[in-house]
Amino acid sequence: MVAFLTPFFLPFVLFYLVPVGYALWQSFRVVRRSGGQYGTSYTTFGGFEQYVEVFQNDEFWASIGRIGLFGIVQVPVMLFTGLVMALLLDTHLLKLKGFFRTAAFMPYAVPGVIAAIMWSYLYSPQLSPVVDLLNGIGLKPDFLGPGAVLWSAANVSTWLWTGYNMLIMFSALQSIPQELYEAARIDGASNWAIAWRIKVPIIAPSIVMTTVFSIIGTLQLYSEPAVLRQISSNISSTFTPNMLAYTVAVGNNYQQAAAISVVIAVITFVLSFGFMRLTSKRAGL
Repeated sequence: MVAFLTPFFLPFVLFYLVPVGYALWQSFRVVRRSGGQYGTSYTTFGGFEQYVEVFQNDEFWASIGRIGLFGIVQVPVMLFTGLVMALLLDTHLLKLKGFFRTAAFMPYAVPGVIAAIMWSYLYSPQLSPVVDLLNGIGLKPDFLGPGAVLWSAANVSTWLWTGYNMLIMFSALQSIPQELYEAARIDGASNWAIAWRIKVPIIAPSIVMTTVFSIIGTLQLYSEPAVLRQISSNISSTFTPNMLAYTVAVGNNYQQAAAISVVIAVITFVLSFGFMRLTSKRAGL
């Protein structure tokens, strides 16, 4: 039994538990200096000092606010779009299902950084044909402006992940017995009623799972704003919690970066677990 489990547990310990444990250990340490300005520095145990600094950091709370607003808007839009696409693919009314399924899933095959670069060309006032077209009809959009840049990043994430979530929901729909639909049609149910009163409740666990994945992904947001930052001055180096942690680490304050990472992980766990508990209670599980 141990021999069979070793190929799993060895990488799990080396590449998951050890890094997590090391980050947690670093988050309780601080750098001190002895001997005045030109003295030597040393690292020692500091208790919760790093965490106190995190919670007193205005940039940290600003980044949490941005990512919270991002998730409240982007996640429901993405999941609802994915659900509608999955329901359309599951109906007999849609032709060329294989083509549309592949086309919807293809953006997920594009790495996040590459996708952000592609969209940055469409957002750039100097390069984008979309901006030129909208300017020509008098709309004059500013996709990289202070009020729009967060939603520009959200659009990239939605484009990337909608197809992935759609495929999970579509796979769940494929497991539903066709006899349920036939019985509903005999009772006079329309396609709309079958979709929202039979299909959606049955695949609710898949919707919950994709929501949890989306919550985790939202708090891990990094690539899209980091790439857009190269062409927009409205994205700072602390725009998201992950960007803040990276910026602090680049400044050689690894202990503070570790504390930020631990706080992000705890927030992610609380939100994900809390959502699952809430949905389980409503479902009577």
